[in-house]
Amino acid sequence: MPRPVAIKRDAGQEKAVADWIKAVVGEWPEDTLYEDVLKNGVLLCRFMNVLQPGSVTKINTSGANFKLMENITKLHNAFLNYGVDQVDVFQTNDLFEKRDLGAVTNTMFALDRAVGKHPEWTGARLQK
Repeated sequence: MPRPVAIKRDAGQEKAVADWIKAVVGEWPEDTLYEDVLKNGVLLCRFMNVLQPGSVTKINTSGANFKLMENITKLHNAFLNYGVDQVDVFQTNDLFEKRDLGAVTNTMFALDRAVGKHPEWTGARLQK
């Protein structure tokens, strides 16, 4: 069920998420908008595979929209398996159709809270 109101975007939080992804994955295309970098789910899936190796088995890097949307579905499963609460996970269209980027950012903050419950992760964190 879609939320009635989109979550307000926060440039500072988006920059923090971008910096976290760059610290973990080792890349972030600087000349590309936040929503465009994340839209197809590829970088987020790679990010999850660094946090929890093998959590996203096949990442579609090209193809029809439905193939790229599959990345986001796999990402959702990886989030849930890692310990992010279902209520904190953005909907596919929030990201793929750029409907609610605030929800995507909030999911990343929820992911960071889940990371805190994984003592095996010693890498970068979103929040100190």
